[in-house]
Amino acid sequence: MFWGEYSHQLDEKGRLILPARFRPFLSRAILTRGLDHNLVIYPQDAWQSVCERLTEMPMSLPSGRAIRRLLYSGAVEVTLDRQGRTLVPPYLREYASLESEVLIAGMETFVELWDPRHWRATLKDVSLSQADVEHVLKLSP
Repeated sequence: MFWGEYSHQLDEKGRLILPARFRPFLSRAILTRGLDHNLVIYPQDAWQSVCERLTEMPMSLPSGRAIRRLLYSGAVEVTLDRQGRTLVPPYLREYASLESEVLIAGMETFVELWDPRHWRATLKDVSLSQADVEHVLKLSP
């Protein structure tokens, strides 16, 4: 559903144009903090799935409390205007270091928003061996 990389600009009001091919799936969506100092947009069904998994995490564990704080406190509903723009609140722009250019990356069931420098650094850190790739893609027996 969400694939590819797109480069867009935030306007002076903090609005971001989302790729046209993503818009039909994001009319009911949630924007929140990501785990890598990026932002994430979850369509409603994917967000419900995330919420169910978070609810299963024990509140007695510090990691359970921390991930809830990170995701729930940052969450806002995505609303798209006629041009396909959504407002990225200042506190989320600050969290993800978004100033003007935003790298939008499709992640199949959700969308990530990145500062382009952070995106490139993250991709540099991705190094899978051929065996890892084959295992993930189930290419070998």
